Amino acid sequence: MRKLFSIGAIASAVMLSGCQSTSSVTEPASIYGTQEPFTKEAVYFVMTDRFVDGDPNNNYEQQGGAHPSWSLRLEGPDGKFANAGYMGGDFKGILQNLDYIKEMGFTAIWITPVLDNPDQGFTGDEPITYGGMFKDGGKSGYHGYWATNFYKADEHLVSEDLSVSDFTTALHDAGMKVVFDIVANHGTPSWTMPVDQPGYGEIYDMDGKLVADHMNLPPESLDPQNEPLHSFFHPYPDLVKLSNLDEHNPAVQAYLINSYLYWIEQGADAFRIDTIRHVSHDFWRTMSDRIRAEHPGFYMFGESFQYDANFIAQHTQPKNGGISVLDFPMQKAMVSVFEQADSDYALLADTLYLTHGPYHNPYELTTFYDNHDMARMNASDEGFIDAHNWLFTARGIPVVYQGSEFGYMRGTSEHVGNRNYIGQERLENARNHNIRENLSRIALVRQQSPALQRGLQYNLTLSGHEAVFFRVVQDSAAQQTALVMLNKSDMPMQMQADTFVDSGEWQERITGSSVQVSNGALSATVPAHGVRVFVKNGPVTSNTFTQVLLEQMARQ
Repeated sequence: MRKLFSIGAIASAVMLSGCQSTSSVTEPASIYGTQEPFTKEAVYFVMTDRFVDGDPNNNYEQQGGAHPSWSLRLEGPDGKFANAGYMGGDFKGILQNLDYIKEMGFTAIWITPVLDNPDQGFTGDEPITYGGMFKDGGKSGYHGYWATNFYKADEHLVSEDLSVSDFTTALHDAGMKVVFDIVANHGTPSWTMPVDQPGYGEIYDMDGKLVADHMNLPPESLDPQNEPLHSFFHPYPDLVKLSNLDEHNPAVQAYLINSYLYWIEQGADAFRIDTIRHVSHDFWRTMSDRIRAEHPGFYMFGESFQYDANFIAQHTQPKNGGISVLDFPMQKAMVSVFEQADSDYALLADTLYLTHGPYHNPYELTTFYDNHDMARMNASDEGFIDAHNWLFTARGIPVVYQGSEFGYMRGTSEHVGNRNYIGQERLENARNHNIRENLSRIALVRQQSPALQRGLQYNLTLSGHEAVFFRVVQDSAAQQTALVMLNKSDMPMQMQADTFVDSGEWQERITGSSVQVSNGALSATVPAHGVRVFVKNGPVTSNTFTQVLLEQMARQ
């Protein structure tokens, strides 16, 4: 992530636009939110094991022996349930549903870690129960975050005729990018087992050699001075019973960073970084410098599960590695707005941080309303439609968690249904779902509109059920202005923009109709829970609006 403009350059452009008439300006001033290439993507997040079982031959249902790792059903009240074991989802299941994903306008797929996890259910810690949190007893590594070998793919995901490289090649051939989920702060649950289990507390290298072992000891009992296999770990705990990797150890740094480079070679186009705040800024700077030395401009975004923008923004600064983050402050505001019918769009305004914000660049954040680590949004169909209309038109890179396109398991948290298996039949039944149809419509508009991907956002109205704003991009690659009108009420609403609306033809991308503007105002009837996106190609013709936009860029 880099700021691709300087305040001095913008100030010069502002002076130029203020001193010359439109007819005398030969080169339109550059206006954009960002020029980060990855902002053109829209990301569908797949928890691979819980998506679709495309190859029953890699299920290994008998694996684990006395400590099985398959299914592990957690029973809840009234027939409700969740699972803490493998359910069969794999890479073939994703490839078999590429059309389903692409039809919705997604251009990238974020997958949970591909790494090898232990073969048994964990016997330590407190037993996991339906609705239980921060307990791992009896749970398996179906999610991929309990790596025993950071260079090896889990056997439940690949197939005999489909390696990780084959999988990413197939995605690339289909015009899709793939985001790999990586971990640096922890390995597996590593102590409190009645008897030490294979895989747990252990880390192997690319050649299958054991390079670290917790030996079922609590962190404070580790002795790295006398036992080299302890040196990969901090001698204190961090998250539950997970081993706490010592990122300051040069051997650990080399092991992890070389593994990330290995997966880029296998086809990763970007990284989502798990639990980024649990690892020092120094490590991330070292890591990002090495990654980008070999792969310039490689995009990464981290999970810092905090709602304080000033805190999570630290990772976006170049001195800390220049890594974008998931936009948790906006996520919290989106849930407040779109779960409640009588909510106010104004709640979202302060989370945009379009000027004077803490982020190195707010347009490069990944935006979302829920994921696998929190309760799914508990909204009506209309609430999901409104959320997607905002997500795909406002600043940021939209991310949608599998199943949200049909309101799957809405309102449920982990171990209550948030991560329940979807399966092929559910996807087929969801093809004509109202949420999915509306999501596809606005996502495809974004896919075809550079202004919505990386254009500067200038707000006119964020109040009550109404949101009206511009997105403007003006550079050597595109010159386009989008005027967005959102209505989250149950009734059609007449909306108007009468500030900075250029004269000329504006095409409305949802209906395909056009309107000719000559009086500096554009009005439209926006349907209930609907969106209108008016687009005008070409440079901004108003010197006043140009100056306003450049001044906003300078304060970004």
